[in-house]
Amino acid sequence: MAPQRKAFPRLFAMRADPLRLASDKVFIRPPERGDYEAWAGLRARSRSFLAPWEPTWPVDALSRTSFRARIARYSEDWRGDQGYNFFIFKLDETLVGGVGLSNVRRGVAETASLGYWIGEPHARNGLMTAALPLVLEFSFDRLRLHRVEAACLPTNVPSRALLLRTGFTEEGYARRYLLIDGKWQDHLLFGILREDWRR
Repeated sequence: MAPQRKAFPRLFAMRADPLRLASDKVFIRPPERGDYEAWAGLRARSRSFLAPWEPTWPVDALSRTSFRARIARYSEDWRGDQGYNFFIFKLDETLVGGVGLSNVRRGVAETASLGYWIGEPHARNGLMTAALPLVLEFSFDRLRLHRVEAACLPTNVPSRALLLRTGFTEEGYARRYLLIDGKWQDHLLFGILREDWRR
């Protein structure tokens, strides 16, 4: 008898109603085309704040066409169990940032990489601290992942503190790990396991 193939979640294709995960401070949901104005405005106002921690922005980074392509890619990632992106909102529906899982690896790994950003007007207000547990719960309960990984620049003190506060363990140091702000830069590496999260 041929071995049964494991049924991985195809959450994007299965959802009849938009997925919304909430805490007492924020909620997260998949991005939609109608979010363009709020997203572009927040990213534009936060550009100098975000640029040192992100890949170099293309010339059309904030265009409507680029945003539509982004939404289409996110949808395809959901359908293919490759990645899961969310926008973060305050309870009054104000868009404050984004968080996502990428590079989902199944089989012997059952792992994904975590990324996140927050608009400058909303930084250091505890909103990302409220959002990350929602994503981790989604990762371990709905996606049944074994591990979630994250990385940050050694100079990004707030991001390092956020990851440690959320339950991640600092696991290593990777030289010239990612191309950030136009330069190959060293990163601190973090991980959290399903059993860490349950504890």
